[in-house]
Amino acid sequence: MTGQELKTWRVQNSYSQSQLAKALGVITLTVSRWEREDREIPPFLHLALKSLPKKGGVIRRGRPVLQGSTKKMKTKKERKVKK
Repeated sequence: MTGQELKTWRVQNSYSQSQLAKALGVITLTVSRWEREDREIPPFLHLALKSLPKKGGVIRRGRPVLQGSTKKMKTKKERKVKK
């Protein structure tokens, strides 16, 4: 797998670099380095990608929300409510 193939898979499956890194148990910088081919991609990575959900998340109002998630993210206004 090349860095471009990894990036194409990630984008087609709606993962940010951060989401993919978390799903794989690595840091975001590692995913970035794999995509730029600054670091060798492990030969088993394609197997790990096959085990991940095909859609990493859906963008709503600029925020990723995991599909199937029942927890609603609070808006900025809701977070600023004074106690």
